[in-house]
Amino acid sequence: MLTIGQLAATAGVTVRTVRHYHHVGLLPEPERDASGYRRYPAQAAVDLIRIRTLADAGVPLARVDALLHAEPAEFATSITEIDADLRRRIDELTEYRRRITELAEGDSLVLPPEVVALLHRMRALGISERRVRLERDAWILLRALEPENVPQRVCEKNAAFDDPETTRVYLACDRAIDWSPTDPRLDRLIDDLDAWEMANERRDGRSRDLVIAHIAADSPAWRRIVETLAHRAELRRT
Repeated sequence: MLTIGQLAATAGVTVRTVRHYHHVGLLPEPERDASGYRRYPAQAAVDLIRIRTLADAGVPLARVDALLHAEPAEFATSITEIDADLRRRIDELTEYRRRITELAEGDSLVLPPEVVALLHRMRALGISERRVRLERDAWILLRALEPENVPQRVCEKNAAFDDPETTRVYLACDRAIDWSPTDPRLDRLIDDLDAWEMANERRDGRSRDLVIAHIAADSPAWRRIVETLAHRAELRRT
């Protein structure tokens, strides 16, 4: 007769594992003897080794009990089914690994090459990485909501950066992200942006609303800019 520690050592598992097999009903738990110890027969060691072998082979514990009591033909059929399940899981994990590898490609994973090139151009112009990340997120939203508009918007954005005045305003907006909303410099920037908006008026749809909300949520100064520009635009409409 074996103690639980001896039983575990015989099968090459831990005492905790033995207790887990008791809990899930795979291995019967004997009554305590007169000394208060649980004593296991040799058959328990044989059963535990079989359980561990099946579990180590990838057989789900929920199917181990049936296999332990299966006839040879039934056992062979079950093993074939389990092997097919394992192959499907391997294929899924292989696909997950491929996707994880793609994540290393960064922006190019979710954005077309022309947008990635535009983001690189922004960095070269001196625009902060924080603002570039916001711009990247804006393009992700645009591609999700209005993919048909992406090519035209890329052309417009590149043309805008060809204009020194637009680039100046853009760089000013970038610096303003960390300003206080009461900073007096915002007044002139708002005037510049208002003039730029009127000169470059267009309708960008749902994506523009989301982009503005995304940027404004990240900056109190930008919240003031957005609210003021929206108010002026409303006054012009009415």
